[in-house]
Amino acid sequence: MFKSILSCGVAAMALSLAAAPAHAGSSDGQLQIKVLGTAVLPDGKITSVVHDGIGLPAGTQTEADDNFVPTLAIEYFVTPQVSLETICCVTQHDVTGTGPLAGAGLVSNANIVPATLTLKYHFGQAGGIQPYVGAGPTYFIFIDEKPGAAARGLGATRQQMNDHFGVALQAGVDVPLNDRGMALSLDAKRYFLRTSAHWFAANGTEVLTTRHRIDPWVLSAGVAFRF
Repeated sequence: MFKSILSCGVAAMALSLAAAPAHAGSSDGQLQIKVLGTAVLPDGKITSVVHDGIGLPAGTQTEADDNFVPTLAIEYFVTPQVSLETICCVTQHDVTGTGPLAGAGLVSNANIVPATLTLKYHFGQAGGIQPYVGAGPTYFIFIDEKPGAAARGLGATRQQMNDHFGVALQAGVDVPLNDRGMALSLDAKRYFLRTSAHWFAANGTEVLTTRHRIDPWVLSAGVAFRF
């Protein structure tokens, strides 16, 4: 995970250096880089059970745990008020049961890349406080997920989450800290996304298929540098 984030950081720095001299910060520049701390707060509830070959108890539900990760955002201003932004992060989550299977580990160490592009509109003037709203598509990529301990005990030796498209809504504010393009950034995104989860036995037979609502809140705070 650290290597992925570091690679994104190197790429972003290279882009910023190509777009402007390294010393030339500007409150009205076209490129903005944000270094953020981010809380990822997913839902993870089951919306339907498509196939149940292991006998889930009635009333079984699931939840995904929260995670806190560093995030890099790269933003290009098409006009002083309109920008395009993409983010780079990898977040890891476990899924556990609730209800009759409370605390049971069903999915372990699911790494997610939330590839996201938002179109943003900024209120106020460059160099001043700029609230903004945005929206855009997202594509959740699930990497290297595994069955949790309880799922393994029920005979599932392999687990897979489907990559899927969704939508992100965004709101936040950039507060200038100086006149050279440095700002405090506060950002909130709400993702709306559905995915399917599949568990397989050692012989390759699919023993459980469920559909889930992910819908995480993604809350970030950090520093922005505009060039």
